[in-house]
Amino acid sequence: MKVMGISGMPGSGKSFISDIATERGAIIVSMGDIVREEAKKRGESSKETAKNLRAEFGQYIISELTIKKIKKLQEEGIENSIVVEGIRSLHEVDMFREEFDNFIIVSVFANPTLRFERLKLRMREDDSTDFNVFDARDRTELGFGIGSVISLSDKLIINESDVESYCEKINEYFDEIDL
Repeated sequence: MKVMGISGMPGSGKSFISDIATERGAIIVSMGDIVREEAKKRGESSKETAKNLRAEFGQYIISELTIKKIKKLQEEGIENSIVVEGIRSLHEVDMFREEFDNFIIVSVFANPTLRFERLKLRMREDDSTDFNVFDARDRTELGFGIGSVISLSDKLIINESDVESYCEKINEYFDEIDL
């Protein structure tokens, strides 16, 4: 079983990697989904829950819950590749590398102006049409250490052109690593 992490700033195109991996039979484990599931149980927003979980259980609780979920899949006999969405710090990368042999990180880069335009169209719960809010979110992500994860990733894919070219880059890489 391959375990691969995906990293990138909001709006960079991480979900396309997950979509293509799913088409190839991989199982997606989203750290954000883990937070959203817990938020639903608690009756809180995702942002509140992420903050509260870290305050209650430590900074890396979401990584710990994600690892636990992957190990459960392994125990159930799942042999598909696993793709982890939402890795934000080098410590999280180290945690995954300790638990899973040959863990790799694939990161996506797109410039801030392009990502902001994409987020305005996407409009998920935590997206904003205000550039200052977007910029503050980027700075928060960078504070978690995501910039280090991106710069030290095993593969960096630039996503600043059309969707077809980007998907082609993803498929070429997946062919290369046999995903």
